[in-house]
Amino acid sequence: MKYYLYNPKANNGISMEIEGVEFVDASKIDYPEFFGNLKPEDEVVLVGGDGTINYFINALDLETIKNNVYVYGGGSGNDFLNDINESHFKEVLLNPYIKNLPIVDVKGMKKRFINNMGLGFDGYVCEVADEIKVKKPQKKINYTSIAIRCILFGFKPFSAKVDVDGEVSEYDNVWLVPTMKGRCYGGGMMMAPNQDRNSDILTTVVVTCKSKLKILMLFPSIFKGEHLKNTDVVKVFTGKKVHVKLSNPTSSQIDGETVLAVDEYWAAI
Repeated sequence: MKYYLYNPKANNGISMEIEGVEFVDASKIDYPEFFGNLKPEDEVVLVGGDGTINYFINALDLETIKNNVYVYGGGSGNDFLNDINESHFKEVLLNPYIKNLPIVDVKGMKKRFINNMGLGFDGYVCEVADEIKVKKPQKKINYTSIAIRCILFGFKPFSAKVDVDGEVSEYDNVWLVPTMKGRCYGGGMMMAPNQDRNSDILTTVVVTCKSKLKILMLFPSIFKGEHLKNTDVVKVFTGKKVHVKLSNPTSSQIDGETVLAVDEYWAAI
């Protein structure tokens, strides 16, 4: 049997019927119990994007999974699929990519992540987008326009101390401090173009600049990974253990899911 786990709020739910396929409302199941009751030959398809994958990898002990698990891109960003150069419109085997995942420790909770732990401007954009979704649930979110408005009018840079494998650096006027397992996040931004998700190394990127205009001009280059050329603004660190501490709390996001008022995080693989 093949089971499709879907979010009923996405794309108006799924009402189709296919022989040999069971559609399951993911919001109504206990993941450990569900996977514990599967037969060895059963297969599972996660219908959704990065948030769906993040929920799955944190909902149960991944070592206990004996079945093939696939992802079918149904999210707004699908950065995981972009990173591994796979189509959003087919079932992609997830099992090889959920081994040796990094864990972030933030605000007393520990979570695995498939793409990144982001802190700063990206988290603030997610916070604003969440507020729009609450006020106007049917409105299509334009993250690019939100980002531009936030650069010009909303977001306030901060100071940060960044420790990667014991190498400590301090920066003022920081806009972003993401730690990346994959290359992409934020709906196609290639923040860490040299990151290999199959390695046991994480990439932490610091974007620091006094000028809003320069940040605004830099922003489009991130989608192609060309921002790394601006070494005066963009700093890159690689390692297995990361600790970031801020001068004041700001918004963050884990695989696109917002976490508010964060002043530090630890990430390790």
